[in-house]
Amino acid sequence: MFRRLIILSIMSALVAGVGLVPGTARAADDDKKNVTAEQVAETVLAIYGGRDGLKQIRRNGVERGRATRINAEGRTEESSYERRFIRGESTDKDRIRIDQKMPTMEYALVYGSGSTFGLSPNGSAFAPRQDLTTDFMGQVWHDIDALLRYKENGSTLSLVGRDKQKNLDLFVLDLTDKEKRRTRYYISAKTFRVLWLEYEEAPNVGAAPIKYSRKFHDYRYAQGTLVPFRIVLLEDGKQTQETRILTVTYGVKIEEALFRNPDAPASSSSSARP
Repeated sequence: MFRRLIILSIMSALVAGVGLVPGTARAADDDKKNVTAEQVAETVLAIYGGRDGLKQIRRNGVERGRATRINAEGRTEESSYERRFIRGESTDKDRIRIDQKMPTMEYALVYGSGSTFGLSPNGSAFAPRQDLTTDFMGQVWHDIDALLRYKENGSTLSLVGRDKQKNLDLFVLDLTDKEKRRTRYYISAKTFRVLWLEYEEAPNVGAAPIKYSRKFHDYRYAQGTLVPFRIVLLEDGKQTQETRILTVTYGVKIEEALFRNPDAPASSSSSARP
């Protein structure tokens, strides 16, 4: 209860200080003088569970769900997935594995020790297609978690300003990580939840960058931390994927062997690549 009161007082102070109180109006330049990017980020962090709380509760975990994707031919593909992770001191030290199961194939994508590789059902490693890697790593480098761990990752923040879309008052925040990857976050000025984010990435080497938008819905609490249970991905304004989390559990034992590459360094030869 005491922690919740502290969070509410911080939110009230930020909202009041930037002119959201009914009947007040300030220019964007004045707004930016009254609140900093770090204040917004730290309030978001408090809402999602706090730095210490997230570090302790989300040190490892298992997430299961279903995804619906529209492929390049316009056909809908459905799959189930299981995501397991062990959290490191920073994101580049995390170990992440996503097992995908579709009607016609199944495989796993694994990130660890700064590299990404695939695993077939028989346990052999392969080099995944670039577009699969881009999509997989986009969920790592351009996600809510990147904002929640901005200090650990050595990322820089910039408050772009204030915006109002569809009657939603928003803070617009840019995050740039150490590799110069930029993500723009649209944060509710009322709840300090991330409503959506945007970034640009080329799906393949030499291809034109695509503007990705990831929208977050159906927020619920999981072990005291805030989690969006429905995520919608858009590419250049067109919805291409919807993910629904079915269950998420933190603090479970995860075997290190799940993240090991049997052919380290990863083999680039595979007769069957998804």
